[in-house]
Amino acid sequence: MSLARDAAAFKSALTRQDYSSWHSQPPPLQQPQDAAESSSSKKKKRPKSNIVYSQPADTGKGQDVNTQLVYAVNHLKSHGNPMRLQDLAIITELPLDTDKVLFEKFKSHDRVVHDPKTDLFSYRHDFNVRNKASLLTEIQRQTRKGGGLSIRTLKESWKEAPQAIEELEKEGEVYVTRTLKDGQLRMVFWNEIKPDEEDGGGQVEKEFLDLWHSLQVPNDVDLLKQLVNEGLQATAGETVVPKGPMTKRKGKKTATRQRQIRLTNTHLKGQIDLSKDYVTPGKS
Repeated sequence: MSLARDAAAFKSALTRQDYSSWHSQPPPLQQPQDAAESSSSKKKKRPKSNIVYSQPADTGKGQDVNTQLVYAVNHLKSHGNPMRLQDLAIITELPLDTDKVLFEKFKSHDRVVHDPKTDLFSYRHDFNVRNKASLLTEIQRQTRKGGGLSIRTLKESWKEAPQAIEELEKEGEVYVTRTLKDGQLRMVFWNEIKPDEEDGGGQVEKEFLDLWHSLQVPNDVDLLKQLVNEGLQATAGETVVPKGPMTKRKGKKTATRQRQIRLTNTHLKGQIDLSKDYVTPGKS
């Protein structure tokens, strides 16, 4: 009877058991997109940073007064036009108007020009050119000294210098050299001989240019024959005299030196000629 009662109690316990747990009802499968979103939300990416906290930020101005001076002068050079000190201090974020040491160094710089009438500061370039006429005058002055002008230097003084130089080249006023790689302007020289009809120097006609370029130099054999037919001789080249083999000398030969004889018997001077050899008769 007890066995039957235990079996009935076990069956009743099974019927009351709740199978709604996650073991009996697993969650629905996630789609690939949902799974990627969930994984990305769980894994937070660390933002990348290139800041090196052990070094100060590179502002270009620096903290040293000389570094700030170079920065201010370079900015004045790139600006090109005269500036007020306050405007330069605001743009460069430098204490030019409050730091006395920096201001004195800036004002006394050899490349800084101060106009006391307008209280403006400007950069002193190597050449003071602002138009085409002054540019040609500077090129003429430099060419007379025996040299040309660098296009890069002229461009620093006047940004429109390369365009003006190309116009002067078309007008025949200057000669220009260019780089072989990309044909950029390099040096400029003044053209002293102008191609005009009065003074000569005009362009040679194309017919004569074609005739000149059509001429061909004969080879060495034909050139010698033509010289012989004309009764001429070819100039002899410099002949190199062959040097004989170097022979090593055995030992060193020194020149024989005549040893000076010092006369010590000075008391016999005037009585006996000490420079002669005296031989006693009967002795050899």
